[in-house]
Amino acid sequence: MHDRKHPDAFPLWALPLAITVLFLFAVHLAYALSILGGHVPACVPYWEGCVSISRAARHGLGNHLFRLLIIPCALLHALVWWLSARWLAHEGRASVAMPLLGVLSAGALAVYATFLGTEGEVYGFLRRYGVTVYFGFGFLAQLLLMRRARWLGRISAGLAQAMGFVCLAMLGLGIGNVVAGLVVDDAIQRDRIENALEWLLGLLLVGWFALLAHAWRKEGLALRLLRAPQRTTQ
Repeated sequence: MHDRKHPDAFPLWALPLAITVLFLFAVHLAYALSILGGHVPACVPYWEGCVSISRAARHGLGNHLFRLLIIPCALLHALVWWLSARWLAHEGRASVAMPLLGVLSAGALAVYATFLGTEGEVYGFLRRYGVTVYFGFGFLAQLLLMRRARWLGRISAGLAQAMGFVCLAMLGLGIGNVVAGLVVDDAIQRDRIENALEWLLGLLLVGWFALLAHAWRKEGLALRLLRAPQRTTQ
């Protein structure tokens, strides 16, 4: 990593920001196309919960475009976690658990997107495994990054508080999802609550990467692009 002022430096903050933008664009585009195709009802899913993210992106053209966009997004996840480990390396030693959890989360997202829209028990298990591991491992990796970045003084107190608030909200949504499954007897109402919480959780999880992008931008992190040596003619 190098100073962003170098003429051949690529600003790394664009990568976590791309995760936020690409994920949200893919999900909402797939949902819009599914509505137009008559596959799902139209609502504001963040509080009406008429459809889950999986169902919104399971049908027709929306499914194909969702997978086309989410798989590169998963690759961006893995790259950002690898770069995060290098960013927070201390005295030549980088964290192992954080990037490992992050890469596993990215792989789970790729698995989820790959098998979304397929039928069968095995594929259903892979989809459930994918979305659960993506959210769970991604959340743990975020906690480890914040802890190490704050210890090394790489993020400000205000930014650490903002990132911590997002993680606290995600934890609250996760607990709320479990509680809803236990105390709400009406199956339709329970599904609506769980769907709305899933949409909010996805928004917060990728929104956290926008805060990471802000941290990297303040740090001036960049990757120097090496030019091929010019050949001289005689």
